[in-house]
Amino acid sequence: MNVHHLELFYYVAKHGGIMPAVRNIPYGIQQPAVSAQVAQLEEFLGVTLFQRRPFALTAEGEKLFAFAQPFFANLDKVADELQGGQARLFRLGASTIVLRDHLPQLLTGVRKKFPGVKVSLREGYAARLGELLAKDEVDMVITLVDRQPPPGFQSQVLLELPMILLVPKTSKLKAVEELWARDKIGEPLICLPAQEVLTKIFQAKLAELGVEWFPTIEASSTDLIETYVANGLGVGLSVAVPKKELPENIKALPLKNFPPALIGALWRGKNTPLLDAFLDMARQRAREMT
Repeated sequence: MNVHHLELFYYVAKHGGIMPAVRNIPYGIQQPAVSAQVAQLEEFLGVTLFQRRPFALTAEGEKLFAFAQPFFANLDKVADELQGGQARLFRLGASTIVLRDHLPQLLTGVRKKFPGVKVSLREGYAARLGELLAKDEVDMVITLVDRQPPPGFQSQVLLELPMILLVPKTSKLKAVEELWARDKIGEPLICLPAQEVLTKIFQAKLAELGVEWFPTIEASSTDLIETYVANGLGVGLSVAVPKKELPENIKALPLKNFPPALIGALWRGKNTPLLDAFLDMARQRAREMT
């Protein structure tokens, strides 16, 4: 019997279907691959292990799951015991700015406390990082968060950053209120994708003000937004990061009375000593920044 096929069947049986299994398997694998390999297991055994719609294990599937479940369910526990209670891999997702400007210092502290720990880094904006976390492809993400985390997740707010609009220094705009007073805003809006928290907050506040201003350019990072504003392509939505200098040809206009953007850590499942240590260092880093 192919043990990898057996492992995939274990996740399918545990989570009640192939798609739920794909979302919970702790490594990247697509639905067609899971379907094909479980089908190979059934062909090898000469039995049907589960009904597809609605999902239900057959008698043979129940018997195989009862055999496989104790082994696969206890893998993490055994690994933890053999490692002396310390995780040996830390998978973190964050934006380009966090990975470039802040993470090196944090990882130096982590590796002092946990010598030999391996680190896997994934880059992306908030929505993409949330997908990686939901698929268990990362252990924690540092990103824009809501005050109330999604069900099944935990969060820790690290920074509250004021929202700003970025304009070229040559712009005649002196305050954002000049834009709101217009019948129609002609300047192109450059912002993060529509599903991102920052863009949602901004658009919700504009609706309260009775202002319509929709994105012309959606960028994948605030760094990219700065670049496009610097090249005269429009007005950018961003946040004021402490001690971060803007390019010389850009100026920031405060978005007064707009809610702050929350930068925080998001994770799911139980805390580990490594996650707790990283959170402590991240909070300290945030205090130093402010």
